[in-house]
Amino acid sequence: MKVIVALILGFSAIISASLISDGLTDMRTGDRYVTVKGVAEREVSADLALWPIRFVATGSSLNDAQEKARSSRNAIMAFLKLQAISDSAVELQRLDVTDTRANPYQDNNEQKFIISQTLMVRSEDIEKIRQAAQGVSELVDSGVVLSSDYGPSGPTYLFNGLNDIKPAMIAEATASAREAASQFAEDAKTGLGDLRRANQGVFQILARDQAPGISEQQHPIKTVRVVSTVEYYLR
Repeated sequence: MKVIVALILGFSAIISASLISDGLTDMRTGDRYVTVKGVAEREVSADLALWPIRFVATGSSLNDAQEKARSSRNAIMAFLKLQAISDSAVELQRLDVTDTRANPYQDNNEQKFIISQTLMVRSEDIEKIRQAAQGVSELVDSGVVLSSDYGPSGPTYLFNGLNDIKPAMIAEATASAREAASQFAEDAKTGLGDLRRANQGVFQILARDQAPGISEQQHPIKTVRVVSTVEYYLR
């Protein structure tokens, strides 16, 4: 009887040791994974241009300043028309009138009125706006005083089609990550297991030609970039 009990206890110990060993092996295997990054980039063109043209007119009287402002506004509209930009693409925006006499530190001998106004040009014809902006010196030659207050001095180019290219770019970044993980597993002489975790990452819209001090919105051609971080189990 004692022999039978001893045999049963011996087998139980062997089975328990085997189960514990298997469990530890699975745990160690489950902790083995690789983290990789996949990158997808795509060159895109802006689909909307916003060009705020802000001008300033001064005069010793309000009527004088108004007359100069009207002349500058007409000159700008005529310039845009020559660039094949229709009146419907132009919107009158911010208008500021300043009476310098309200400034106690202003020299009384130079009292005058200052009128500032912004004409916002909005167009989906990117090339047309780009060409027009390059010829803006013609306005200065005609006597229009341009100002960069309250905004950029040139057009802003926007890309609004990000949602249309997101799915394909995510798939491309994920495939790139898996390729990197497969190469790692091959170099490590192991196998690539199931997906452990994935992080899509943030989409970035960058200037195609990056340079210090130049913002992405100043470039009509852009680079869309996304980096996906993916973890795979290793067998």
